[in-house]
Amino acid sequence: MSALMWALVALPLGAGALLLTVGRRADRAAPGVALAVAVAALGLAVAAAFRHPSARAPFLDGLPVRFAVDGLSGLLAVTITAVTLAVLLFSAAEFGAGEARARFFGLMLLFAGSMLVTVTATTLPVLLMGWEVMGATSWALIGYWWRDPERTSAADTAFLTTRTADLGLYLAAGAALASGHDSALSLDGLARAEEPWLSFVAAGLVVAAFGKSAQLPFSFWLSKAMQGPSPVSALLHSATMVVAGAYLLLRTGPLLDASGWGDDVVAWTGAVTALLLGLVAVAQTDLKQLLAASTCAQIGFMVLAAGAHAATGGTLQLIAHAAAKSLLFLGAGAWLTALGTQRLPGLIGAARRHRAAGVAFTVAALSLAGLPPLSLWAAKDVLLAGALESSPWLYAAGLAGAVLSAVYSAKVLWYLWRPAVPRPDARRIPGGAVAPLVLLALACIALTPLAFAPPRDSVERVLGLSAGIEPSPHPWEFALSGALALLAAAVAWAWGSRQLPLPQRAKTGFRDWLGLERAAHVLLVAPTMRLARAATAFDDRVLDRAVDGSAAAAVRLARWTDGVVERAVDGTVGAVAAGTRALGRWSRRPQTGQLHQYLAQAVAAFTVLAVVFVLVR
Repeated sequence: MSALMWALVALPLGAGALLLTVGRRADRAAPGVALAVAVAALGLAVAAAFRHPSARAPFLDGLPVRFAVDGLSGLLAVTITAVTLAVLLFSAAEFGAGEARARFFGLMLLFAGSMLVTVTATTLPVLLMGWEVMGATSWALIGYWWRDPERTSAADTAFLTTRTADLGLYLAAGAALASGHDSALSLDGLARAEEPWLSFVAAGLVVAAFGKSAQLPFSFWLSKAMQGPSPVSALLHSATMVVAGAYLLLRTGPLLDASGWGDDVVAWTGAVTALLLGLVAVAQTDLKQLLAASTCAQIGFMVLAAGAHAATGGTLQLIAHAAAKSLLFLGAGAWLTALGTQRLPGLIGAARRHRAAGVAFTVAALSLAGLPPLSLWAAKDVLLAGALESSPWLYAAGLAGAVLSAVYSAKVLWYLWRPAVPRPDARRIPGGAVAPLVLLALACIALTPLAFAPPRDSVERVLGLSAGIEPSPHPWEFALSGALALLAAAVAWAWGSRQLPLPQRAKTGFRDWLGLERAAHVLLVAPTMRLARAATAFDDRVLDRAVDGSAAAAVRLARWTDGVVERAVDGTVGAVAAGTRALGRWSRRPQTGQLHQYLAQAVAAFTVLAVVFVLVR
């Protein structure tokens, strides 16, 4: 069993590291190797989801490395590897031969492997290892085209924002250690910490999860991350990086409950993010920016589920969103390559021009809109049933966010299905790139039954939940959400491209992602830079001058020592040497080698001794 566990995490990590090490020499073989590894990883993930393997290895004294696959992590592992395979299939057909493909596919495999480490880790230190590698590889993938300063700056913004929030995990680990109870760093044991450490652990995990999942107030980094290649967006922002925070909150639900405040904070943050970022998505005219904002909003539903103790609904939402959103990002990338734009006005008629890709994209968009009978419609109602159990207001906020999903999804489709504008420069989408889009579209349809009994009961058993422990949606809830989504989509379609009758300031604010990045610069970046400049000035004007003054004083002291003390010491040493030489000369004079002189010296010496002896007596 442990061999299966080790193979699941080691295969993508090892293959990715190997491709990165070999470099450009492996460019031709990289797609084939990556696809073979992805297929094998998917097979291992499916086997692990059924067999629930675990593995353990020594690391530090009393702190071993431990991995395990249970119901939740098994479902996530299958989702991660399946989406990775679909994205790599698309990338193999779409990525040009002139690109650094070994670096790209190596980073994608390394990223997928680090995500598998994250979801199978059973202790905070191991989770932190996967979390850190995931953040580093995401930075490298977003800035893949590193010669473009705008892209590297965007990668830096995404990395620094998530790294700032990641400090919460270190706070949580420190507080867990300080609590001193057995299995302090085990994810399952975090809820057993005593106060005040319990609140510190919960706060650290919540902040880290919000940052990684682009929830308010950290959402703006996802806008910058859209500078990366479309396959990167499809993988990072559908089933892996951005859902890592939601997964962590779903995993540590008992901790949120034990804190007394964590579940409410998490639930309302998710609901508010779903609402506000839904409005941000409606305001966008760039397809990838719209999809990015919708990602924040859709993950807000998963976060809401974690706070409302609706783990089943949150898990179903996560899986269904992974299929739909990866398809949407890949479709956006295909049209960007074919038409050279991702602006919605420039994509008019794109679905008509490329029918297969357009139909697949439409299925995903309708699923994102929450229209029946597609997967996100049903999954969202399962988690909203938990929200209704917690608070009617929370349910109303979630339902409003669902309505906004229908609005921005219909907006995209309105542009894509308008009569096509002649584009002589348009390129054909390769057939190999369309195949994964079709597979993901079929997944958007096939996942729907999981939200209904009895398949939903099976999902609950897989997650380790007792039957009936979580509320089930009533038929009227399915009908209400479906009807509202259909009505909102119809209104958005009828409205078309006309501007909303809102103040210009409001439009600008939503289009600019609520000014979150500017606020971060004003509240954090600018004060940090001012502090850094003040520290630089202090270093230059105080510390440097103090060091220079000390050095000058040391030089003057050395010169005085050389001029005064050294001469005195040299004179003393010279005098001692001269005296020693004089004594030597005097002591050599009696040493003549003549016997009669030695006899005379002995007589003289004995005479002196005799006189002294007589006088002393």
